[in-house]
Amino acid sequence: MSTPPMSTPYAEVIGDPIAQSKSPAIHGFWLAKLGMAGEYRATRVAPDDLAEYFAERRADPAWRGCNITMPHKQAAMPLLDRIEPLARRVGAVNTVHRAKDGALVGRNTDVGGFLEPLAELLARRHLFRMTRVIGTGGAARAIVAGLAGEGFTLVLAGRDPGKARAILEELAPGGEHHAVPLTAFTGPTDFAFDDREGCCDLVVNASPLGMRGQPPLAFDWSHAPPGSLAYDIVTDPLETPFLRDARAAGFATIDGLAMLIGQAAGAFERFFGTPPPREHDVELRDRLAA
Repeated sequence: MSTPPMSTPYAEVIGDPIAQSKSPAIHGFWLAKLGMAGEYRATRVAPDDLAEYFAERRADPAWRGCNITMPHKQAAMPLLDRIEPLARRVGAVNTVHRAKDGALVGRNTDVGGFLEPLAELLARRHLFRMTRVIGTGGAARAIVAGLAGEGFTLVLAGRDPGKARAILEELAPGGEHHAVPLTAFTGPTDFAFDDREGCCDLVVNASPLGMRGQPPLAFDWSHAPPGSLAYDIVTDPLETPFLRDARAAGFATIDGLAMLIGQAAGAFERFFGTPPPREHDVELRDRLAA
């Protein structure tokens, strides 16, 4: 797990597994475009090694921080010195950076990264907003918190509806939200949706289902109102059955690269002290999708 100290400033992404991560390609692309001296790498950290990892990185002056993916987004929190308010509310960190005073600070850029490609849609006025969210992990918590803040009524589906209910009560209290089992959307429905004029409907896969090596997400698109937008946070593969089936049913889609690039942008500035060159996003997406 440990690696020799480096003199070049660097950041990294940690998780278990980690080989599939596209984060090194994203940050490396931005560093190259900016002509900056810096590196970004992927490091596998097993759950039992997480405390040792942070102890080692604290002692490495070249280390600028890390992104965190499964399964460490919640386990890392007690090992840090400070947690930013949004991350504390979400209950998960996906970014750790070293502050000027040397403290390790945890933050959550998943919320902003998820909402970024929805900015134009959310700028419109709607009579009603509803989202069906599948998943109850760390990413789902960020998505629930973000959408609740944008006035959405939420239907949260998970293997354990009790866990889904607890998440809603914690992160979106007071709303008329619903917790349902994962199987709630697997079979067809003949529910007669209205034309949903003036409404905003999302269907979000916030689970690992559909990821390479995982079972596909079973979702019958008869459960989506007309005009719904399908959003899958899975990035490997980029073309998931969930998105493919959504398009076949006539729905617009957003793929996992949108959130991945958005959340990475918030982390990059903390690591390297300058915003990433987002004017090259089209080129970056082409590289990542190749």
